[in-house]
Amino acid sequence: MRLVEKTPVRSALSRLCVALLSIGAVAGVGEARADAILHAFNWRYADVQARAAEIKSAGYKAVLVAPAYKSEGAAWWARYQPQDYRVIHHPLGDTAAFRSMVSALNAQGVHVYADVLMNHMANEAYKRSDLNYPGAAVLGAYSGNTAYYNGIRLFGNLGYNFLSAGDFGESRCIADYNDVWQVQNWRLCGGGGDVGLPDLKANSWVISQQQEYLRQLKAIGVKGFRIDAAKHMPFSHLNSVLTADIKNGMYVFGEIITGAGAGNLEYDRFLQPYLQNTNHAAYDFPLQNQLRGAFSVGGSMSALVDPAAYGQALQGARALTFTVTHDIPNNSGFRYALMDPTDETLAYAYLFGRNGGKPMVYSDNNESGDNRWVNAYKRNDIKGMIRFHNAVQGTDMQVLSHGQCHIVFRRGSLGIVGINKCGSTVNASVNMNNSVLWWYANYTDTLGSGSVVNIGNANYTFSLPARSARMWLR
Repeated sequence: MRLVEKTPVRSALSRLCVALLSIGAVAGVGEARADAILHAFNWRYADVQARAAEIKSAGYKAVLVAPAYKSEGAAWWARYQPQDYRVIHHPLGDTAAFRSMVSALNAQGVHVYADVLMNHMANEAYKRSDLNYPGAAVLGAYSGNTAYYNGIRLFGNLGYNFLSAGDFGESRCIADYNDVWQVQNWRLCGGGGDVGLPDLKANSWVISQQQEYLRQLKAIGVKGFRIDAAKHMPFSHLNSVLTADIKNGMYVFGEIITGAGAGNLEYDRFLQPYLQNTNHAAYDFPLQNQLRGAFSVGGSMSALVDPAAYGQALQGARALTFTVTHDIPNNSGFRYALMDPTDETLAYAYLFGRNGGKPMVYSDNNESGDNRWVNAYKRNDIKGMIRFHNAVQGTDMQVLSHGQCHIVFRRGSLGIVGINKCGSTVNASVNMNNSVLWWYANYTDTLGSGSVVNIGNANYTFSLPARSARMWLR
């Protein structure tokens, strides 16, 4: 039996209207689903499978897994250099392991999102001069163990290369990363004479091979595609591969790294056109930049009241939200975007508390050496955030109080989030008249602090301890 609502100004009719609005939100808003994503970065497929039940119990609804195709080398970045789409084979697993993992996660009701590369193939100029993929050495391995490789084949004839020189663009390195033509048609190079990652043309053969690859992953049971390096692909290429039948029932999101939102050169030239020319979602780099600014010395939490209203966050239905991606700690050029560990935790509370976007948790095997994100997926505070997030989906959001140090907002009548970034307690007083929040009902912090909110009068003061978050759930 639920507690009797005591709000003095809410009539039965107003409560009915709120209920109907909530039902409408659930039925009509795509982002209203509970949708927490785990990025199991560089995990072996067998390890993801072994943790399927644990991932489910933690509240995740999807797992983004390592790229599934033929690649070689132990380094994490080697997974982002494909040799062959036609088999899954690399140090993290093969086609059989991938199938088994997808089956185990789907049995738990957890979706699998595949990390896919369509912009380029592996940089192998150091060992051969041709552009035949997968190349003579790999074909030799196939022919030396035909039973095994045919057993893990997704499609095609492994007796032959599937790409040749005519399937690649010119061998030129991007010199100006603000030039749209160069970024989308030339090669990503490492400098020092590196000839770069061979850039694929969007000819009919390449498109057909990429389409067949995605169809095979979908047939295995994959429910979404992360498009790596989408910033470097012409929209005509993306849209030619990702046809309506391939995208049907799938969550597709692209990686378009930008320094900020509207008004930022990268946003205006790359991310905004991507959103206009596709119907895919994207990493919300504008919001991550906004978070870093809000939590910085001199920044204000008021900047998080409604950043989408002025182009500093993506609209909820198109946004995959995050505090950290795999590139940020693992590539020196992106480490500027790392947040202080406590700020990162508080930022997660904001992302899992707010309305809009699919929030993603990054969990690695300490590839960067920071030792910050190993087993992050099962931290008690993260699981508490996911529990709050899953419970309040489909409800509206209203900011109740904000300032330099803090923000307090509600999610429908079910939950309240309070965040204080500063070094001393903030007491935020809020007028509860006309509030949809319940009076004389316990809202308990899902983050395990033991804090309880129980509103008993028209002016309630939320006490927010220094450098902390509270996610109170009714």
